[in-house]
Amino acid sequence: MATDKSGMERHETMRPHASPMGTEGGRAGAVRWLFPALCALQAVSAQAQVQAQEQVLPAVTVTAPPVESATLAPITEAARRIAATPGGANIVDAEQYKEGRVSTLSDALQFSPGVFVAPRFGAEEARLSIRGSGLQRTFHMRGIQLLQDGVPLNLADGSADFQAVEPLSARYVEVYRGANALQYGSTTLGGAVNFISPSGLSSPAFGARVEAGSFDYRRAQASTGGHSDSADWFLAGSVFHQDGFRAHARQNTRRVSGNLGWQLGDDVETRFFLNAVRSNSELPGALTGAEMRTDPRRADPATVAGDQHRDFDLVRLSNRTGIILDADQRLEFGAFYSYKSLFHPIFQVLEQDSDDYGVSARYVGKQTLFGRKNQLVVGASLAAGRLEDDRFRNVGGQPGARTGESEQRSSNTTVFAENQHYLLPSTALVTGLQAVNATRKLEDRFLSDGDNSVDARFRHVSPKLGVRQDLDPKTQLFANVSGSYEPPSFGELAGGPNVTPVAAQRAKSIEVGTRGERSQAWGVLRWDLALYHARLKNELLTLNDAAGNPLGTTNAARTIHQGIEAGAEADIGRRWTLRLAYQLNDFRFDGDRAYGDNRLAGVPRHFATAEMLYRADNGLYFGPNLRAASSTQIDHANTLSAAGYGVIGFKVGQAVNKSLSWFIDARNLADKVYAATTNVIADARGLDGRYFYPGDGRSLYAGIELKY
Repeated sequence: MATDKSGMERHETMRPHASPMGTEGGRAGAVRWLFPALCALQAVSAQAQVQAQEQVLPAVTVTAPPVESATLAPITEAARRIAATPGGANIVDAEQYKEGRVSTLSDALQFSPGVFVAPRFGAEEARLSIRGSGLQRTFHMRGIQLLQDGVPLNLADGSADFQAVEPLSARYVEVYRGANALQYGSTTLGGAVNFISPSGLSSPAFGARVEAGSFDYRRAQASTGGHSDSADWFLAGSVFHQDGFRAHARQNTRRVSGNLGWQLGDDVETRFFLNAVRSNSELPGALTGAEMRTDPRRADPATVAGDQHRDFDLVRLSNRTGIILDADQRLEFGAFYSYKSLFHPIFQVLEQDSDDYGVSARYVGKQTLFGRKNQLVVGASLAAGRLEDDRFRNVGGQPGARTGESEQRSSNTTVFAENQHYLLPSTALVTGLQAVNATRKLEDRFLSDGDNSVDARFRHVSPKLGVRQDLDPKTQLFANVSGSYEPPSFGELAGGPNVTPVAAQRAKSIEVGTRGERSQAWGVLRWDLALYHARLKNELLTLNDAAGNPLGTTNAARTIHQGIEAGAEADIGRRWTLRLAYQLNDFRFDGDRAYGDNRLAGVPRHFATAEMLYRADNGLYFGPNLRAASSTQIDHANTLSAAGYGVIGFKVGQAVNKSLSWFIDARNLADKVYAATTNVIADARGLDGRYFYPGDGRSLYAGIELKY
């Protein structure tokens, strides 16, 4: 027997056999004549049966996993981009900080090396500083580019609102410290913090999270996502309320955020983003040291009498479009528009309406240059804004007589280029250049105390030179020298008569460090370490002259910012995870006429966070955490400081399965009274005053999250 191509057996030979019909010879002849025809008929029949079987086989459907978005990079790609940065940069996985309460930027960024975040009164409003950026600002931030999905959240003059960010709606956060944020067009000393949203390609079809706890804290979020062959979408809505640890500290915030992506072709994707925020916050003000120690929950009586609060509505629309030219080249385009309406009774009532808009473009190409790998990033961003500013006397929280009226216009044009060339397979030379042209124009329309109009232009070019050495695929050394440039915001240029004209803040920085991962006998260690030294000219600070007379916000001739940014995470055995973050903030005047070599006020010299968690096989985790700080100078004359502190907490939770998780988060277990942050002034003359913002007392929070 043999087998034909169809798999059916065929006969090679056949013996004649008896038949009941005809004679033996006739029968044999008939058999010899009929046999080939029968064999052929059998073969045709067999082939037909095979074809019939093939036709009735059940259909097989092959489904490929969704392709990752070209405009919202997955966290794995972002991690590779961070690893290629020759300087201080890190990524924060939202799934880590969602293991506890997520209310403030401090909750999200507490283990990010070199990032100092201190909520002023347990609120979303906070003090955010990187490498001593914006030391003077305890509110609205300055000196850091705050972004969402690569599009600026800052107003055109550089200030920003923390309430515009919902950490629960982020998939991960990128932190680029100092000039390492050049690729986002950031020119500032602090760098950039970029919150990346999930896309419908990777988000669950439905998600819900509820948190509740002390001080009538309540937060809830619901989200949905999905995709078709050519589109994907993600939408989230959240509500937040708390009465607050202190009196007159109630907050209410509602947010909606989402994005819609379209695949316009195999190589083109465009994505539209929407953010809408309504925020209402009472302001309890600062306390004296004596008041804080006696009753940290009280409010400044003046803020209660003036019903001080900060209420605003914000709507922001943006777009990002990515075009893949080939396997090694791509173009990225962006555009945004935002509108904000602010009602802000403080010592006076501020009513502001602002429109900000901008466009950006970036080219990323990987080529071979002189026989070596090479990557070039070239881009430009243009942003502009107009703000109508009306000011009135505060009469119980309502507008009284007008005290000011102005129109403020800002513009920023930034052009940048960064090139990485591999001198050797494991050694990359990084060169960069950034040019900025900014304008600040204020038209004073009130004129009762003279014309306080401003018309200023700021131009500068900042270079960058760095090197990255890969010791192995998971370990690298890096070093760079760079420049930064920060035009003043209207907070430094405006505010009343006799405002001192100020120059832009400049700095030259040098940085060395290492990041990597090592497997040890006891487990795995991951680290990120950077040491930096920056010499600043014209730092924007509130100062006195040598005779002690106040100068308001002006330029310090020379200052020095230097320090250590360290982060580590260790998996110890199969059960324990240890996370640490430490920063040394050594900020000083450099031979100032009034302050000599005094320390700059605003942030503690030493600041650290730590957490140790035990993780069981069933998804249960629990363990203690610590937040600690050394003393903080309140005034540049170094006559008054806030004491250091250590605050202990404990967290327990469980990822029951992929769809269900819960947590309980206990904070300040010892109910310690401490100042989370302080005001910054020129000279307190050693006298106690209302400079202290107490941190929250003992508190307990719990939450549950569902994903389907």
